[in-house]
Amino acid sequence: MTQLSDYSYDLPSELIAQSPLANRSDSRLLALDGASVSHLQIQSIPELLRSGDRLVFNNTRVVPARVFGHKRSGGKLELMLERVNEAGTVLAKIRCSKSPKAGSVIVLQGANSSDGKPPSVEAHVIGRQSDLFELADVGEQRGALAQFIEQHGDIPLPPYIERKPDDSDTERYQTVFAEKPGAVAAPTAGLHFDNTLLESLAEKGIDHTFITLHVGAGTFQPVRVEDVSTHVMHAERVDVSQQAVDDIKTTRQNGGRIIAVGTTCVRSLEAAAANGELQPFNGETQLFITPGFEFNVIDAMITNFHLPESTLLMLVSAFAGLDNTLAAYREAVSQRYRFFSYGDAMLVWPADNSSNQGR
Repeated sequence: MTQLSDYSYDLPSELIAQSPLANRSDSRLLALDGASVSHLQIQSIPELLRSGDRLVFNNTRVVPARVFGHKRSGGKLELMLERVNEAGTVLAKIRCSKSPKAGSVIVLQGANSSDGKPPSVEAHVIGRQSDLFELADVGEQRGALAQFIEQHGDIPLPPYIERKPDDSDTERYQTVFAEKPGAVAAPTAGLHFDNTLLESLAEKGIDHTFITLHVGAGTFQPVRVEDVSTHVMHAERVDVSQQAVDDIKTTRQNGGRIIAVGTTCVRSLEAAAANGELQPFNGETQLFITPGFEFNVIDAMITNFHLPESTLLMLVSAFAGLDNTLAAYREAVSQRYRFFSYGDAMLVWPADNSSNQGR
């Protein structure tokens, strides 16, 4: 098993993209095929694939998950929604000088209304689940807390974007096919695709399928153990439908390849194929993909550049090989690619690129 320090690389801070490009499909594309690296544009994707291949996209929609407030006893706080439970309670991260205790009440506030009084809602702190707080409505209106966050929250830009969200992020931190609300972070590989590029793919005979994984705030949590095998992956909700399974199986039967757009799609598909065969799956997954993992579904992936020592970088390394991946990242740094959520993309073929022959 590799160690955490094996996934480190040097990244100049000025290469961390702070804003999106003018057009989604203006992004650069680094193609990694075994140890070979090519420098292209995301608009080249239709030429890099072949008729009969299938892209798999994540159609989750980012919700305005960040709100501010204070403890009823005093003390400012920031809340980041993780997810709404089926029972109607809310799981969230809370940042404040002193964590609220179970049984206490917090007050969340929105921006000032026309009468000058900021809208607010109270929430009971039920308890904790690891680093998440479970909150419940105060009063009898079930769902009031979740509804307030949706109406008054901010788009939760990643912590490495050092600015406040603006109006443009409302559109650009969503994919053009975002449909099902529930994510607190965008499936960023999908941000490169606009309608024109999707049409170009369709004209080439390259179809697509949607799955849903609601990206949680845990995607930004650092791995805190040197022995990677002891890391516990955060849970995220996944929905791989029967239609998606049928589409993928039909593509396979016709000789096409499956290209996952984003690590979220990789995790979703491989979680749904945990027994070796792809099946419909609706539930939570804590699948942690590291080198040595046996992939059952995907033939390639399109992904952004990920943080050093992150679980996402480990996933890419499991697919392409650690040495190949780190060499590609060093090349991306030297060629001044843009990194992370609003950055450029990679097309990654497996370390054993037999599935890539004859494209």
